[in-house]
Amino acid sequence: MKIPEKAPDWTKIKFDKTEFSEELTKTVQKANKEYLYWDKFKHIVPETIQPEHAWAYLKAFRMVNMHMLPLTDREGNHFRFWSPDCISEYLHGIDQDAGGLIITDNPSLYAAEKKWYLMKSIVEEAIASSQIEGAVTTRKVAKEMFDSGRKPKDRSEQMIFNNYLTISRIKSLIDQPLSKELLKDLQRSMAQDTLDNPEHSGRFRLSTDEPVYIYDYEGNIMHIPPDPSAIEGLVDDLCGFANSDSDRFIHPAIKAIILHFWLAYIHPFNDGNGRTARALLYWCMLKNKYWLFEYLSISRVIMKARNQYYRAFLYSEVDAGDMTYFIVFHLRAIVAAIKDLKRYIERKQTELSYATTQWSDYPSLNYRQKDVLRKALEDRSLTFSLKSHMQKYNVVHQTARTDLAGLFGYGLLKRYKQGKTYYFLSADDIDKKLR
Repeated sequence: MKIPEKAPDWTKIKFDKTEFSEELTKTVQKANKEYLYWDKFKHIVPETIQPEHAWAYLKAFRMVNMHMLPLTDREGNHFRFWSPDCISEYLHGIDQDAGGLIITDNPSLYAAEKKWYLMKSIVEEAIASSQIEGAVTTRKVAKEMFDSGRKPKDRSEQMIFNNYLTISRIKSLIDQPLSKELLKDLQRSMAQDTLDNPEHSGRFRLSTDEPVYIYDYEGNIMHIPPDPSAIEGLVDDLCGFANSDSDRFIHPAIKAIILHFWLAYIHPFNDGNGRTARALLYWCMLKNKYWLFEYLSISRVIMKARNQYYRAFLYSEVDAGDMTYFIVFHLRAIVAAIKDLKRYIERKQTELSYATTQWSDYPSLNYRQKDVLRKALEDRSLTFSLKSHMQKYNVVHQTARTDLAGLFGYGLLKRYKQGKTYYFLSADDIDKKLR
């Protein structure tokens, strides 16, 4: 990915008032609906208008509505944002759903089932967030690690496992104000046993460290973080912004995204900044009682549009600190993650209903046992253990033992012993018994 083309300096462009037209107004409205930067905007400008003039008109319109933030770039210029109609639309959808109504108001979901959805989302978020930062393990292998309960085999799997543990405890931290210590704790938790230099864990960059640059896939420098000497002050500003109410109301979702951008921009750590920034977003949303965020995997959506994610960050940096690009992208990703969750719950409820109908000979099976059987039917080589069952469904040892022993007792699973551990897999005649 290349650094975006530099836009014309709109403050130095003069144009004739005769260029104002309904056509120009519609072009500006379209640009704000999608929140386009110069490199894309210039291609939608009507031939009757000079693109530079239309850009100046667009920028003047945007600047009038800007909300200045205390975050500054390397030159001391303040970052800004505003809320075009597309942001209002995304926020409305988030406010409707993200209080947790999808989960808590569904009478067919038992408390234990909600834990199942929660564990699934944390695993998905841990995998995707780590892959964004360079973990090369596939989703299938990573899920196998969690399903089997085995320890991470390499650095990539350790990144994912650390991410999982960190996200799992975010909710326990929401009563704390944001502080340097909390940020260091999150990074330390994310980075444990994954750094080339273990001394970089749980501390900010120092002037004696190797300089940190952010590169694209071709080795081009995309972002130069602030000097280490500025980190302490910038993080103080970040914490102050997170812990205080602004003179002007900022929606919690926007504030969470700003915190994400702010930490990524400062890049206070030698490694683990992206994962820590995404954890900070979850912390902020849960702190503001958007409970549905426990069940969302936003990073999985971002993974599918990584170039757009990086480009939104760069647009915000190169276009006079207009953070709206990053905010629009992130809100779109959150809305998509909510839709993914809705589809997932609907699919799982359909599967459970089907299983209840088809497996009438086994009316006492609970949803965990039915899920194990579905997996056993899909993959005959898949093994299950007490440890993996406990971890996946967030249950205690006795519950896991009762679940798997019950399936073994029905003859639906067979088992073998390796060392002191029992493992279970599908019985040879499982098809005949269940179908």
